[in-house]
Amino acid sequence: MNDEKVNYVIDMIKDMDIENKLRLAICMCDDYSHTNLRYGKKEMYKLFDKMLKEINKEYRTTTINFANYPYIIFVSAKIMEMSSTQQNKVALYLFNMINFEIKNCKTT
Repeated sequence: MNDEKVNYVIDMIKDMDIENKLRLAICMCDDYSHTNLRYGKKEMYKLFDKMLKEINKEYRTTTINFANYPYIIFVSAKIMEMSSTQQNKVALYLFNMINFEIKNCKTT
């Protein structure tokens, strides 16, 4: 049962483009998020913020309004319902997927 929640969220993350993955990661690492990540949230927030600024020009100039991204809000809500261990599994998958996609974009 527990792995079903994690797999469900991971399947939703797989369907996202890199910008939405970065937005979700930023949302998860925000100081006001209700996630219990074991990773350095502040450092990860800065890293993902910098990556998204490089990809999205609009993000550089405006404040992000997550109300414009209901899919990200839905995924965030699903993550908040999880235990700390499950949240960390999803975060690890998300962070590694972002790293993989960014590296592949630079090499191609």
